[in-house]
Amino acid sequence: MSLGLLGKKLGMTRLFDEASQAMIPVTVIEVSGNTCLQVKTVEKDGYSAVQVGYGDKKEFRTDKPSLGHFKKHGSTPKYKVQEFRFAADQAAPETHTGMETFTAGQWVDVIGTSKGRGFQGAVKRHGFGGLKQTHGSMMHRRTGAIGCRSTPGRVWKNQKMPGHMGDVPRTTQNLKVVAVRPEDGVILISGAVAGAKGGFVTIRPAKKKTAAA
Repeated sequence: MSLGLLGKKLGMTRLFDEASQAMIPVTVIEVSGNTCLQVKTVEKDGYSAVQVGYGDKKEFRTDKPSLGHFKKHGSTPKYKVQEFRFAADQAAPETHTGMETFTAGQWVDVIGTSKGRGFQGAVKRHGFGGLKQTHGSMMHRRTGAIGCRSTPGRVWKNQKMPGHMGDVPRTTQNLKVVAVRPEDGVILISGAVAGAKGGFVTIRPAKKKTAAA
């Protein structure tokens, strides 16, 4: 893995390609303030990685072990901390390169947390069509039968049923960096990424696509 960026989703807007005049929907991600907290080496830690923090947090909201870790490395408490690993034969950089990590035209993967929908029924959660709506059946949005009579005599594993929906990590792959704006501290990435406005995201180099693809 290469070095990535942590950021916050600000929302979506659109840009226009000067050559083709095509409209490009983009997600605006604020990435200023990425701080290198710790550099891990194969000799000392058993692997090569850079620990990055993002989003200042008040000290009273931080537990004491984490607060000691931040102070030890000369940083204020952070809301999001993540490691970016490197190959065993690849030395991790001593500092974080900031917004220069990515350039316009580069392909990236963006990891975010999907919007939480709370407890939902099977119709909204899984797209069930529901049962008949005639003669007072009162079964309009119910699940229907879920079990088996004799074989195996239980509910099948992974049976689609009502339950908690959303609030899970989701990776959107192969998005192009449309623009990098250091003066605003933001990166504009084509397309939509998972999560609500204000949600934390991770930007990493695309695993399946390269700039030349």
